[in-house]
Amino acid sequence: MSTLEIKDLHVSIETEQGTKEILKGVSLTISSGEKHAIMGPNGSGKSTLAATIAGHPRYEVTSGSITLDGEDVLEMEVDERARAGLFLAMQYPVEVPGVTMTNFLRTAKTAIDGEAPKIRTWTKDVKEAMAKLKIDADFANRNVNEGFSGGEKKRVEILQLELFKPKIAVLDETDSGLDIDALRVVSEGVNRAHAENNMGTLLITHYTRILNYIKPDYVHVFVDGKVAEQGGPELADELEANGYDRFLAAAA
Repeated sequence: MSTLEIKDLHVSIETEQGTKEILKGVSLTISSGEKHAIMGPNGSGKSTLAATIAGHPRYEVTSGSITLDGEDVLEMEVDERARAGLFLAMQYPVEVPGVTMTNFLRTAKTAIDGEAPKIRTWTKDVKEAMAKLKIDADFANRNVNEGFSGGEKKRVEILQLELFKPKIAVLDETDSGLDIDALRVVSEGVNRAHAENNMGTLLITHYTRILNYIKPDYVHVFVDGKVAEQGGPELADELEANGYDRFLAAAA
């Protein structure tokens, strides 16, 4: 069993107006087999948390800690975090011209595992995962995300999730820009990875619609860089019915 533990995390960024604190003391614990949903209004710090876990250089941790199975994540380089078992599905996946999907996936898998996967087995696994996510087989020969639609990019993120088998996955607004069919396919992929790998999942979202497919065990409400409230799936139902007004008023 693996555990990602975030304790009293404070994170700042540099802006034209000076240093701005985004996260103001966030504490969360995500363990194998658990599904956590983070919800909150724009600017509440949700994506900042995801970027900080992944190691984005723009975000400066001023105090607090992040550990994975007791190891200090903040002391790891980005690639070390991936090898340790952390995965980030990005809100805005980037295009990588000149690098085919086939080469990217196998190179990344080799870097994560420390050895190259056997070609025959790997090819079979990739084809099966692509078929389940309804990704056309021709995409294997295309450059990573180049010319892909928003929905296609998100499916490729989940393709990586299924193939790389991380311990803890952070999904940053994976549902944004998806139509109903794509949302269902992507959610099914997350649920498969979660069940097959006993993965811990941290799902960041604005909307409850994805939670109809990926049922959270815990829901955390972010407001102004803090966890304003946490509870079970019923908390998401309250947010769907009443929005964030109660939490925003309390923060003010």
